[in-house]
Amino acid sequence: MNPKVYASLIFVTMLSMGLAFPVGRIGLDYAPPFLLMCIRFVAAGLLMAAFTARRAKPKDVSSWLRIALIGTLNSAGIMGCSYYSMRWISSGESAILIFVNPLLVILFGALFLKARYRVVQWAGVALGFAGVFSTMGAHLSMNPGTLISLLGACCFAASTLLIKRWGQELDTWVLTGYQMLFGGIVLGLLSVLFEHPRIELGSGFYFSLAWLVLVNSILQFSGWSYLLKRGDPAKTNAFLFLAPFFGVIGGAVLLGEPLHAYVAAGGAMICAGIFLVNWRGTAPRSAATTARQA
Repeated sequence: MNPKVYASLIFVTMLSMGLAFPVGRIGLDYAPPFLLMCIRFVAAGLLMAAFTARRAKPKDVSSWLRIALIGTLNSAGIMGCSYYSMRWISSGESAILIFVNPLLVILFGALFLKARYRVVQWAGVALGFAGVFSTMGAHLSMNPGTLISLLGACCFAASTLLIKRWGQELDTWVLTGYQMLFGGIVLGLLSVLFEHPRIELGSGFYFSLAWLVLVNSILQFSGWSYLLKRGDPAKTNAFLFLAPFFGVIGGAVLLGEPLHAYVAAGGAMICAGIFLVNWRGTAPRSAATTARQA
């Protein structure tokens, strides 16, 4: 891939990932979090379902159940927790905590899949969790928003491992569209059970919803999939640390959220930890590693 094209796609994709948090926070002034995310994912899922109408669909119930589980974790779990957490913490803090995901993938992979990792990756895990500690103000008292956002990061890690395990059996575009649709349905049920669904129409709502559906749910995924297929997946994933950085900066620019020194320090440590987790040194000539690491 042309280096300039690659760099441009990386920048645009990471920027859109990060801005999903402050832009979504704008939408929360018009609709509660579960309802807003329900509308986002149902709309995006229906658009993707129409786009993939002629592509091969799963014919067995087990595959559809797998798609539903991935959607529950990936769409409902991650973004539902992230946006709900913004009742207590800023969009920048939520972005930082959600993108602890690569660090949790290492932990979950070692615990449940018996995966083996190098010392430098474990160092990244330690540095990343130190960054989480700093982000919380270097104290152990956690408010509900922190815990909910960390739960979203756990959903992120779990869905990553499941997609790695089952993704090869499913058409990528079909999986994406229908997991968003299933996730949106779950979020709709959560809204009915735990919220007082209401929508206040306004320019902020239209802008937020259009951005979340078109940019974050469709264009972002398309760009990210293109990068993973055309470039080195391990190298590409190492750039995920840029997303929380853009989330924090976007929160400051769009919402006027303060940039506390401890949040910036925690974000820098988490970014460094994620980079170490994804970084791959020079492999022996006889055994070069090209495995994908989310």
